[in-house]
Parts: sequence; C-alpha cells; structure tokens
Amino acid sequence: METYVVLKDLAIIIIAAKLCGILARKLKAPQVVGEIIAGLIIGPSILGWVSQSDFLLQMAEIGVILLMFSAGLETDLKDLVKTGPIAALIACAGVFIPLILGALYYMMFYGMSPWGSEGFYKAVFVGTILTATSVSITVEALKEMGKIKGKVGTTILSAAIIDDVIGIIVLTFVIGFKNPESKPVTVIINTVLFFLFAFLVGYISYRVFKMVDNKYPHTRRIPIAAMAFCFLMAFAAERFFGIADITGAYVAGIILCSIRDSSYIERKVDINSYMLFGPIFFASIGLKTSLDSVTGGIILFSLGFVAVGLISKIIGCSLMARLCKFKGNDSLKIGVGMMTRGEVALIVSQKGLSVGLLESVYFTSVILLIIVSSIATPIILKILYSKDKENA
Repeated sequence: METYVVLKDLAIIIIAAKLCGILARKLKAPQVVGEIIAGLIIGPSILGWVSQSDFLLQMAEIGVILLMFSAGLETDLKDLVKTGPIAALIACAGVFIPLILGALYYMMFYGMSPWGSEGFYKAVFVGTILTATSVSITVEALKEMGKIKGKVGTTILSAAIIDDVIGIIVLTFVIGFKNPESKPVTVIINTVLFFLFAFLVGYISYRVFKMVDNKYPHTRRIPIAAMAFCFLMAFAAERFFGIADITGAYVAGIILCSIRDSSYIERKVDINSYMLFGPIFFASIGLKTSLDSVTGGIILFSLGFVAVGLISKIIGCSLMARLCKFKGNDSLKIGVGMMTRGEVALIVSQKGLSVGLLESVYFTSVILLIIVSSIATPIILKILYSKDKENA
C-alpha cells in the first residue's frame, strides 16, 4: 500500500512544482521559486496533500547531487583555477562573519552568557548554523539566466564548496565543546585526504573517460558511466571522508568538465534533473516546513534569525569580494549568491539536536531561513543581472 502512496505523492509534487514553476516564470521570477512555493502549498503547512518521507528525502538528495554534478560539468576549469585563492578568502569571510553575528544575536535575544556556559555553547552553535551555504538554488538560478560560467558564477561555486569544508571543520570544533572525545584534527586530515583522493582518482578517471570519449564519441555509454562516477564520488566523500556528498558530486563534474563530450553528458543528466529529481528537491524545502509549534517568541526570534543570516553572508562575502577587486555590482552578486541555506544547514541543525546544542523548537527558524533565502536569492540575483543590461 505504501508504494501506491509514494506514486500519488510523486504525481502531486511534479504537477504542483511544474505549474507553480510556470507561474513563477510568467511573473518574471525564477522557476525554482515556484517549485519551492509548491512544496509549501502541498505540504503539511497548508493543504497537507504530501508529507515528507524517507523515500522523498532520498529522492531530493539525488536531485541536489545531480544538480551539483551538472554545475561541475559546466564549470570552466581555467576560471576555477584563477578564482580559487579569491574564492577561499570569500568563503572564510562568509563563515567568520555569520558565526560571530549569529552567536551575538542569540545572546542579545536571550541574554549574554559567560564563556564555557551552556548558553554560550548554544549561541555559538546558532552561529555555526548560519555559516552553512547551499549553492544549489543559486546554481539553478544562474543556469536559468545563462550566467553559470564566467568569473562571478565560478567564484560563487568555488567559494560555496570551500565554505562547506570550513563549515564542517567549524561544526566539529563546536561539537567538541560538548564532547571532549571529538577530535577536530581528524576532520582536517580527512578533508585533506579527500582532496588528495579526488586528485588521484580524478586524474585516472579523466584519462579513462577521455580515451573512451575519443573511441566512442557521443554515445549513451558515456553519460551512463559519468552518472555512475558521480554517485561513487558522492558516496566516497560522505562515507570515507565525512565530506558532504554534494561536494563529491561537484568534484566529479569538475573532473569531467574538460572532456570533449562534457556538454553532452550535462544535457543527459539535466533531463533526469529537470523532469523528476530537481522538482522533488526544491519542493522538499517547502515540505519540511511545519507551523504547528510556532509561538510568538519563536516568530520574533526567527525573523531576526533570518535577517542576521541573510545580511551576515552579504556583508562578509561582498566586502571580501570588493577587497579582491570585484566591481560593486559583481561583489554584491557574490554576497547574494552565497546567502542561500539548504541541506547543509539542515544537517548541521539535526546534528545540534542530537548532541543537545539546539532545541527542536528552533528548527522552525532554520526552515524559515532556508525558505526565505531560497526564494529571495534568485529574485535578487535576477535584479542585479538586469542592471548589467541596463548599464550596457
């Protein structure tokens, strides 16, 4: 019986996501905005037609993995190398500023806590949640506008990946406050080992794919093998190194972005993402929202939490981008592109719940931040890019 319920849920999600996506485009907004709103409408918060399940969560995870793999395939490797050092600086600023401002906001709202107290640890953890960046929504918005390539788009992608790595390290340190047995050095070592592993496996895989591509150009076996490689890299990143699976998928795309049929692979992957997995991922953001336990105090805290979350990323990343010689409008694009929160913020929050650093009632604040940032980011990016056309 459960199988039939899943089929019904999939049908509702796909239809609702596409209808709302079309409506969003008619209103000159990015399609992903409509898909997120669709999930909110059909989810527990409003109509209650579809509820989150383990199956839908796994489908959504595949969706974001394919999206990041596609982004990696579209990456210009030369631009990535050029923006690497700058992206690292932007990522560091994008972690440090939200961490500090988030912790200060919690203490200002609930009172200052002395160093080492329970309240201090909770405040620092709230700041840690704000360090996370989910670039998947930004990627989709940039793809719709045809701006995924180029210095700004590549810098956002690179900075988000580095941000993810730094966020994992920060999370490990914060959890170490509650668990003295935690070893942050292990995480740093695993991160270094992953990129060494990616470099070695990437070089071998690139040579193999290049050889097969030259011998059997433009055949379906190439995108099939590429998708398998994407899933293996995502699995290896998460399972063996403790790195987010989306980082492994993005690295897999970068490894294959220089072969001759990379655009052919990207088109084939995009079919799966566009028709099924992408809508499920974006709608799942709305499905996660439940307004049952919301009180006046939580609403007030959540509004400030969202504001601090958005502003801190824009300030940190935009200022650093400006210092790195980006123009005013381009630096603002980078700051806005880095302010989305998604699966990484949810993972961090769930980890906080499990170790007692976050109460379940504040999960609503995180969901609200994810929804607001996911909706606002594509719209603001579209406005910023439209100014380029006006000034041209």
